Amino acid sequence: MRGRLTVGQKPLELLILVRIQAPQPMSFLIKILINSFAIYLTTYFLKEGIQIKDFYAAIVVYLALSLVNTFIKPILKILFLPLNILTLGLFSLVINGGLIILISHFVPGFYVKDFFWAILFSVVLSVVNWFFRFL
Repeated sequence: MRGRLTVGQKPLELLILVRIQAPQPMSFLIKILINSFAIYLTTYFLKEGIQIKDFYAAIVVYLALSLVNTFIKPILKILFLPLNILTLGLFSLVINGGLIILISHFVPGFYVKDFFWAILFSVVLSVVNWFFRFL
């Protein structure tokens, strides 16, 4: 029975069932480059309110965004859970915009005009990443 967990399964069968794979260094590098290109492309679409110096700054923004989304965003989501439930999840846009503003203060070469542009950047970046996922 493939795909079903039974009581007497061996650990090796469980590993095959879950399909645990070690991350490949080349795929990690490709992921960084594709997401950095998505950030660079998003800033091109929103050039009135978002400015980025070069592709190197886009790589730094991606790495900073990854760190912030890994460590800070879950804490903010838990702290503002009642407000997020009250607004039916729309407060997540405010959290994302605030994190983009935070990153723009720490990454040289990345400028965000105001909070509205930060929220718009996070929405457009999500759409661009969604599009790249299907290529």
